[in-house]
Amino acid sequence: MAFNGSYTATLSPTASEGFDSSVLRNSISSLSSSASSRHSASRISRTYRQSSQLFLTRRLPEALSTVLPLITPATEENGETEPAPVARSSRSTRIKVWSLYLTILNAILELDPAEGKDAFGTQEWKALCSKVRDGDVWQEVVNNGYHGVEGEVDSDVVINLATLLLAHARTQEMNQKRLETYLAVSQEPNLDLSERLQDAQSPRLSSKSRRSTSKSKGTSGADTPRDLNARVKILELYTLHVLLRNNEWDYAREFISVSSVLDEERKEAFLQALQSLQEEQQEQERRETEEKQRQDDQLRKDLDEARQLRADNEARERKRIEEERARRAGSEVDYGIEDSTHGPVGSSKGRLTRSGSSALPKPKSSIANGKAVASSSLSARVTTIMSNLSVVIRQMTASLRTNPALLMRLVAFIAGLVIMFGNKRIRERITRTLAAGWDKVKTTAGMGVKVSYI
Repeated sequence: MAFNGSYTATLSPTASEGFDSSVLRNSISSLSSSASSRHSASRISRTYRQSSQLFLTRRLPEALSTVLPLITPATEENGETEPAPVARSSRSTRIKVWSLYLTILNAILELDPAEGKDAFGTQEWKALCSKVRDGDVWQEVVNNGYHGVEGEVDSDVVINLATLLLAHARTQEMNQKRLETYLAVSQEPNLDLSERLQDAQSPRLSSKSRRSTSKSKGTSGADTPRDLNARVKILELYTLHVLLRNNEWDYAREFISVSSVLDEERKEAFLQALQSLQEEQQEQERRETEEKQRQDDQLRKDLDEARQLRADNEARERKRIEEERARRAGSEVDYGIEDSTHGPVGSSKGRLTRSGSSALPKPKSSIANGKAVASSSLSARVTTIMSNLSVVIRQMTASLRTNPALLMRLVAFIAGLVIMFGNKRIRERITRTLAAGWDKVKTTAGMGVKVSYI
């Protein structure tokens, strides 16, 4: 009976039954959630590796379409929106996925426009370019990966976002605002280990309070040297790149001086880099100004030369026209063209017939002038012919001196002529040909004389 009673007491429902069932349900739910999380992590890792392989082989459309399901919220059948898989993953997985996504976007924007439109289509290509150049990709990362909380974005992802906008954004104003917002809402890393040692030694600190404390610190404010280096990198991008693009030199110098994250050594290095960049920009502006001034001077010089050349051409053309007019007027005087005071030849002959021998000296003087003009023109022609002949002889002499082969050809030609004229039959044939030609010339001249006489 005792055995049966004990057995009955063991199997009978008691107050502990509800506690055991709740623990069992919690265990089952935790096991199922851990199994689903492991399955989700495995799926994310597999998709990440596949997209990485596609990116390395430069298959950018396939790589983008593969990684998009990991960063895009899904809509369930009841209309509710489920967070993106990357939002429920670990920190390292989030950083890998978002870094891969931003790297793919950077490679897409570096494509040639024709190549990008051919690979993605015109509309999708323009949408991707606008999303990056307008800075909308930053808000997409915050909403889909970090539940819309700006300060929870991982520092490595912030660095990649700032670098992407620095390379492809139309202006750096959006990049500056985003970085300022992140630096304002995120927690600065604290490397003081005394507080954490006290928390670890305190026995009253429960695991629940520790979890709440770590959760309140946020993912971006972890107190590790890696997070400190990431914070310094963000400050470097903000002060030495983004602010300088917006011409905020004084504000960048002031921000570096009052920063609590940078130690004295880093502040000095940042200020020296800022001064070097400012001097380099001033030197570049000076070179650009000098180059522009040089181009303006060259353009002005070219315009002056063109204007002077045009004036010289116009003066040369006017001089040529004046010389042509003077030559034409001189030729009219040389040929004895009478002016309006003298009558035509017929009228002068009529006056000679009527008045007798008193008008005869005028034709004699005109004939004398004509002979003088003809003799002067003939002597000028003879002089021109002789000068041209002397020029030809000088040119032949120079060519024979510079080209001995031509001299040898001339000597060979003369020797051939001598040998040819040494033949009696050839001489007789040439004599008969010349006699026949001379007879034709005499006949033609006789006929011309007869026609002139008639």
